[in-house]
Amino acid sequence: MGVGAQLTVTDMRRAARHPVDHKVIGEHRRLGDVHLHIINISAHGFMAEGVTEIDRGERVSIRLPDIGRIEAHLIWATGERAGFQFERIIRLEDFMKMIDTLQPNPRLRRPR
Repeated sequence: MGVGAQLTVTDMRRAARHPVDHKVIGEHRRLGDVHLHIINISAHGFMAEGVTEIDRGERVSIRLPDIGRIEAHLIWATGERAGFQFERIIRLEDFMKMIDTLQPNPRLRRPR
């Protein structure tokens, strides 16, 4: 049996990312509470700064506005930045509500 995350969503790093400045406290099985600073987000995942103790394939559970609790798997890490993939794709309608909450400046939002 393989080790690590068994993800069903294909690699979506080319998905549209929205710049955000959002701090969350994630729940990690081994570390407990972990502080993450999300700097960009898409319907498939997010990039965070300040990630140092989580290994590739490990999961964190976070709460996002308009989405609620969602799990994400660490896909890559370099320095203090890391990319996470959500366990499921966020529906477009819910994602746009979340972006409106996280990025109130309309000039920084992607055109609809």
